[in-house]
Amino acid sequence: MARLRLHKIAHGRAGDKGNRSNIGLIPYRDEDYDLLSEQVTEKAVKDYFGHIVKGNVKRFDLPTLKAFNFILEEALEGGVNDALAVDTHGKSRASILLCMEIEVPDDHWVFAAC
Repeated sequence: MARLRLHKIAHGRAGDKGNRSNIGLIPYRDEDYDLLSEQVTEKAVKDYFGHIVKGNVKRFDLPTLKAFNFILEEALEGGVNDALAVDTHGKSRASILLCMEIEVPDDHWVFAAC
């Protein structure tokens, strides 16, 4: 098995609502959906973000779209109007998640443009 960062096989988009950060994770290839489903769990994402996310992480599976939506509770220091953070909207959260490493088979296809 090899380890690689998510950005090699997926892309993401982030947003916010109040004190929640919302991250969409979409594999470049439909075949990688199951691989992401197995490893990019609620617990894995919560552990990866560590102290940044003070609440729960909820994953919503979107199998028809071959995508996932993560809601990170209590993740924006109170929200846009209350936070003193540099990124009060949490837009960088997708980029942070895409740096998370997962395990893939040694012969796994890797998106060459990344």
